[in-house]
Amino acid sequence: MKIITKQDIINGLVDLRLQSGDEIEVHSSLSSFGYVDGGAETVISALKEVVGENGSIFMPALRLGKELPLTEQDKKLGITTKIQILPEDCDRSAMGIIADTFRHMPDTITNEGIFRISAWGKSANKVKDGLQYLIHNGGKALLLGVDIYKLTAMHYVENLLPDDIKNAFPLNDEINRIYPPDNWFIEAGNFSVKPWYTIQNMAYEKGVIKDGIIGDSKVMFFDIWDVVGLYEQELKNNPYKLYGLS
Repeated sequence: MKIITKQDIINGLVDLRLQSGDEIEVHSSLSSFGYVDGGAETVISALKEVVGENGSIFMPALRLGKELPLTEQDKKLGITTKIQILPEDCDRSAMGIIADTFRHMPDTITNEGIFRISAWGKSANKVKDGLQYLIHNGGKALLLGVDIYKLTAMHYVENLLPDDIKNAFPLNDEINRIYPPDNWFIEAGNFSVKPWYTIQNMAYEKGVIKDGIIGDSKVMFFDIWDVVGLYEQELKNNPYKLYGLS
């Protein structure tokens, strides 16, 4: 088995044009790399070394567990996604071992709520507003072994979704009784298309995503607004087409 070292990761990040002073939103899968010598700490250390003391790193710290299997009763109720909301002091989450390790580091700042973000570096204090600072101040996104459906910044423009799309799959009283909203994240329905993949494809066509390979991991690197802005544009101009409703 090939061993991935810190220097391998640094080299791959530099090849993507990640550089000192960059401020980045990172989503990751440690297992996608293969075997990393030193595990999650190695990946984090490599990121910090490349962006340096004038850079910043933001990672998801959402208090969400892994998606749970559906029971027959769940299916009869029309539930399609069942995820438990975790306590504030949760050790592990569905964000992955890299993000969880990052969150627990002493020089990391984490904001509050269910949809938390953790941050380190020059602009870590901006995390009080989640990812707003990165989105609107030239932040970049780095996806390590995951795709656009992990890009939390995409949610920050979904206030533009028409109400009938937002409320396309309402939860009934019985679902809310069995799975209280304070403790569970539940969805009851899916759109026939995956709209974020349409945005990802549009971004590739425009040449705004640079990708590469680190170890066995496919990685993507881009300016956040280059992609999130495309989503905003489509939500303004073609929301029903984007969501397969026209």
